[in-house]
Amino acid sequence: MQTFDQLDQELDRWTAEGRAVPVWWRDDDAATATPALTRLVAMARRHRLPLAIAAVPARIEPGLVGALSAPGVTVLQHGYAHVNHAAPGRRAVECGGDRPAKAVLAELGEGMRILMGEFGASFLPILVPPWNRIDPAVAAGLQQQGYFGLSSFGPRSFGGQGGEGSTDEGPLVLPPRCAAINAHLDLLTWKSGPAFAGADKLIRLFAERLEDRRLGRTDPAEPFGILTHHLAHDEATWSFLERLLGRLGSHPAIRFLPVTTLLAETPVR
Repeated sequence: MQTFDQLDQELDRWTAEGRAVPVWWRDDDAATATPALTRLVAMARRHRLPLAIAAVPARIEPGLVGALSAPGVTVLQHGYAHVNHAAPGRRAVECGGDRPAKAVLAELGEGMRILMGEFGASFLPILVPPWNRIDPAVAAGLQQQGYFGLSSFGPRSFGGQGGEGSTDEGPLVLPPRCAAINAHLDLLTWKSGPAFAGADKLIRLFAERLEDRRLGRTDPAEPFGILTHHLAHDEATWSFLERLLGRLGSHPAIRFLPVTTLLAETPVR
């Protein structure tokens, strides 16, 4: 059985310093009520943990609203249709690419209206760009479009105004009053299609990225985001997730928080 010693040791250092890590959980690509989604929500309820589900507005099918009606589930917006609009030879992107920013923002606005109509108060207008990638011109228009924040992947810039890895050009500067609430540990690898990243690697990365925060190499106040993709999990992924959540839920250095609370606590300009 895989041990969590390296992660436990790092968390114990946080406890010894009288500090705690705010942690949240984001799952991407929801569109319909699948058995995998039911399993994911049941796992969150079993561990009594909040869960943020990034839903694809244009692909929503009947039954998704009921599947996500459980207490503690918040719905975020995962682009519009999860379609690649990158120019040939460029990395996949829906929120930008080979289209004017005005057209992209109009499409995202339609997606927001769909999710508001379907989920009501369970929907929080935070954009999760497909492939965790967004063009700077689109990001600049998010606050005017009505978004409260952006959730990408990787450490944000100090002060909460960026998301490294969000663009091909480097750290992303968000508009005023638009928060960066990112994910940092993806349970899957993607180079040759989705596959479990492996327990040893994930425990090591988790510990190293927490150490970066503790030592001030990245923003020490940034919430730590766990990223899952329920549709692509194999049994090894499900098993590791179950054990990880149980471990985190019992450690005094972990503050597992809903994304709504993180939004209220995240500094913006």
